[in-house]
Amino acid sequence: MANKRELKKTINCVCGELFAECIAVSLYGENPNMENMNALLSSIARIQNDYICRISHPEPGLPQKKFFKHLSASFNEQVSEVFDHIGNVH
Repeated sequence: MANKRELKKTINCVCGELFAECIAVSLYGENPNMENMNALLSSIARIQNDYICRISHPEPGLPQKKFFKHLSASFNEQVSEVFDHIGNVH
């Protein structure tokens, strides 16, 4: 397991790339729905804030290894969903 600082950097990097991808699609895509795009951008910001807070304050009673494994899996799942939504914004 990487340390908390590295996990936070990774989450910030991934969310920043998602944010940039949404902006690129909104600028260069063919007639993107701006309402959906704004909702995606705000959801990316919420995901980033949520996971950074969860890293800083792990759940008590759970072993750290299990907690961070579950955290990583759920983050990857949400990132995949956002990628799917970016591809389907029209």
